[in-house]
Amino acid sequence: MAIQQISVFLENNAGRLGEVTKFLAQAGINIRAISIADTADFGILRLIVDKQEAALKALSGAGFTTRVSDVAAVEIEDTPGSLAKVMELFEQSKVNIEYLYASLENKVNRAVVIFKLENHEQGLKIVKDHGLSMADSF
Repeated sequence: MAIQQISVFLENNAGRLGEVTKFLAQAGINIRAISIADTADFGILRLIVDKQEAALKALSGAGFTTRVSDVAAVEIEDTPGSLAKVMELFEQSKVNIEYLYASLENKVNRAVVIFKLENHEQGLKIVKDHGLSMADSF
């Protein structure tokens, strides 16, 4: 199962990231996972939130450009080597990982790694075939 991620395109100016978090807070949105990548001119903020539609409405109402994409949220043990095992499965199956980031889960000794995969369906099949747990929300 996939979950959806919101990407927010930001000018690389002081305070822009703070504005996003302020608008989401005012709308009662809880950020469950977050990542940002930047260049000299702009950044891409990637978010997993608890109320996606409300978040999109708040962000577009504030003038932010957003995009929604499917990602795989794979639960792994919070121990050394757990991520390496998942990475090896994707490598052996020739599934390209475009990017990833992680979030701690509310479960003891568990983490959730968010994968943006070039071939999303093949990646989901690999996860399922190897008995890995997917987070459908968090």
